[in-house]
Amino acid sequence: MESNPNPVVKVNELKPGIENISIRGRVISAGPPKTIQTKNGLRTISEAVVGDETGRVKVTLWGKHAGTLKEGDVVEIRNAWTSAYRGEVQVNISSKSELVVVDDKTIPNTEDIPEEFVKAPEDYRPRRQGFGGRGPRRGGFRRGGEE
Repeated sequence: MESNPNPVVKVNELKPGIENISIRGRVISAGPPKTIQTKNGLRTISEAVVGDETGRVKVTLWGKHAGTLKEGDVVEIRNAWTSAYRGEVQVNISSKSELVVVDDKTIPNTEDIPEEFVKAPEDYRPRRQGFGGRGPRRGGFRRGGEE
C-alpha cells in the first residue's frame, strides 16, 4: 500500500473547514447514488456513515466515488475535506480523494462503534463562496465611536 502524506485522524478529531484530511473507519451505512441539482449543474452523490472507536461521521461521496462504499468494509479515506451540515461535521469525498479498503482489525465492529456523531462548533461559520464584493467584508458601525 502506498504511503499516505496526510496523517489519519480519529473521527472525534474532525472539525469543519479542513482540507486534505484522512480518516479510517468502518462503513456503517451506505446509500445508493442519486442525482441532485447544484449551482454547477447536475451532480451524482451518495451518502454514507463511517465510524471508528471514537464516533461516527456522515460522508458525502461526489462524482465517481458515489455508491462505491459497502457496509461493513473498513476504509481509509484520503485527501477529503470537511464541512458542517445541520450542526454536524461532514466528510466530503471528491474526484481528488482516494478510497482504499483496508484490513485493519483495530477498527471495531459496527455494534461497538459509539452512536455519537461529531458536532460542529456552534460558532462555526463556513467561508462564503462566491461573495461578489471586493476585498474583505467589513463590520458594521460600532456604538460609542469605538474602532
